[in-house]
Amino acid sequence: MADAASQAAVEAAITSRRSIRAFLPKPVPQAEVAHLLDVAARAPSGSNIQPWKVYAQSGATLKRLCDALMAEHEAGITPESEYQYYPRKFFEPFHSRRRKVGWDLYGLLGIGKGDSERMREQHGRNLVFFDAPVGLIFTIHRDLEQGSWLDYGMFLQNVMVAARGMGLDTCPQAAFMPYHRTIQAMLEIPPEEMLVCGMALGYANPAAVENSLETERAPAQEFTRFAGWAE
Repeated sequence: MADAASQAAVEAAITSRRSIRAFLPKPVPQAEVAHLLDVAARAPSGSNIQPWKVYAQSGATLKRLCDALMAEHEAGITPESEYQYYPRKFFEPFHSRRRKVGWDLYGLLGIGKGDSERMREQHGRNLVFFDAPVGLIFTIHRDLEQGSWLDYGMFLQNVMVAARGMGLDTCPQAAFMPYHRTIQAMLEIPPEEMLVCGMALGYANPAAVENSLETERAPAQEFTRFAGWAE
């Protein structure tokens, strides 16, 4: 049984995790990134096959990747993802949740409805990892099945929670998916691997208004059916 201090530390790491969209230029040493990934790799996976593969970028290498992605974005190129991340047609309650977080973020940034140019600029911030000093790209072997993708989600969560334990922040990003060809070429990712997502890693900029966004979560009573407990 964990003591109260240990339990509080774990809960704090989980509940303080947020998607950070503005980072300080403070570097993160390679040894710290490696330690973070070592910790995260304790995630469970079916038969311990460990389906994750990570491409960690920083410095000039990261800038070259960001510059290439932004060039495509500015050119108005609209590539396609290799897999469907969101439902093809949103429905409730998911539609309302998605709209709320979007408008809450835009509201903080002063982006009004119909301001498509400002929205486009904000979306482009994804492609520079929100100026984080570390950009992580995650891939999976194409021949692995749905169970390995479930395992991958647990690994990604471990990365984000372990980062909080180290005083770091993250933002998991599906926005890189349409640019998989460019990323694959620049990072020399083998053809048998496909992109899962990207993630910004670094230290949150406390002065950035977008980092004050706190998203809501439905309580357990709303999404759980409890049975077997005495009333």
